[in-house]
Amino acid sequence: MPLLATPAVPPGSMAALTQPEIHANGVVLRPWRLSDHPAVVAGYTDPAIQRWHCRSMTEDEAREWIGSWPGRWRGETGAGWAVLDAGDVAGQISLRRIDLFEGLAEVSYWVLPGARGRRIAPRALSALSAWCFETLRLHRVELSHSTANVASCRVAHYAGFAEEGTKRSEARHIDGWDDMHLHARLNDDA
Repeated sequence: MPLLATPAVPPGSMAALTQPEIHANGVVLRPWRLSDHPAVVAGYTDPAIQRWHCRSMTEDEAREWIGSWPGRWRGETGAGWAVLDAGDVAGQISLRRIDLFEGLAEVSYWVLPGARGRRIAPRALSALSAWCFETLRLHRVELSHSTANVASCRVAHYAGFAEEGTKRSEARHIDGWDDMHLHARLNDDA
């Protein structure tokens, strides 16, 4: 069936690129390395990260998780970066639910406990958003977080993501169904 609209981003545009290392705002976003698996395990061992991401991870699972990112990049379904602060892995940021036809992607992030309080997440989010708009040519980048996750709401606001509304009972967390705030930036937002 022919489509009446052209894709916002032509298929293959992302896969044709090498996943970049992004240097901006005092942080470095770089593709995951297998040697980063201890940081991934530490992240998914942290109770605060477990609360919002609803998972834990063994060392083997962390290696598998890291190993899955290149295929997701080539398939244009996702992209994950380690977020480095002063040369150390401080957290993660990823694109998920990528829809090139619609020109949008959803962002997910977390920061390790020892790196919190330095605005690493909003700096990483701003850097990744800029790359999404300038290089990948997306139209929209969005994120959702539980209405109970006040820290994530601050991250979104610091990075210029406008709150668009609340999705009722949209995500299942350890303690049950949570309402989720939806935030977004558009490529022409100031």
